[in-house]
Amino acid sequence: MSDPAHFEQFYATTFRQVVGHVYRITGDTHAAEECTQEAFSRAVVRWDRVGAYDAPCAWVRRVAHNLACTRMRQAKRARAALVRLGPPAAQPPVGEHSVLVVAGMRALPLKYRQVLVLHHLLDLPVREVAERLGLPEATVKTRLARGRRHLADVLVHDDDPPHTAVNRAAPRGAARRLTGHRGRAGR
Repeated sequence: MSDPAHFEQFYATTFRQVVGHVYRITGDTHAAEECTQEAFSRAVVRWDRVGAYDAPCAWVRRVAHNLACTRMRQAKRARAALVRLGPPAAQPPVGEHSVLVVAGMRALPLKYRQVLVLHHLLDLPVREVAERLGLPEATVKTRLARGRRHLADVLVHDDDPPHTAVNRAAPRGAARRLTGHRGRAGR
């Protein structure tokens, strides 16, 4: 019973049985199916050996059982940590300007996104951005300038002249930090 065709037959005839066994342990159909699927995945790569056992279903059932127990122990530890640490801090709702900036960043080529995120959002100096990306500092500075310009173009209203009015939905400080736009006073 060790050839691949036998595995398909074995899988088809025993999958529901193993899911039923694991469901009785977990009480969760989704978890039972995931553990069972993982057990069968482990069996197929060892099918030459597992298929030769007197009861290969017992091996799969035991592996699925162990996976379910491990999952339940991990969930128990996570619950204990949550009780000990308390719930995570409430996050402020995502504002319209954040959505616009994220959409604008997605429109940029990766090389500009990388430098903008590392420099402006993670507050890394140009030198460190250059080291992390393996680029000369001059290249990082050029990409920052071009990335800010492209981002400003994306965030500008269609009826506004380019580089003069950053999208009105974004707070001025956020727009200035990400686009380098200084407004009228900076000219």
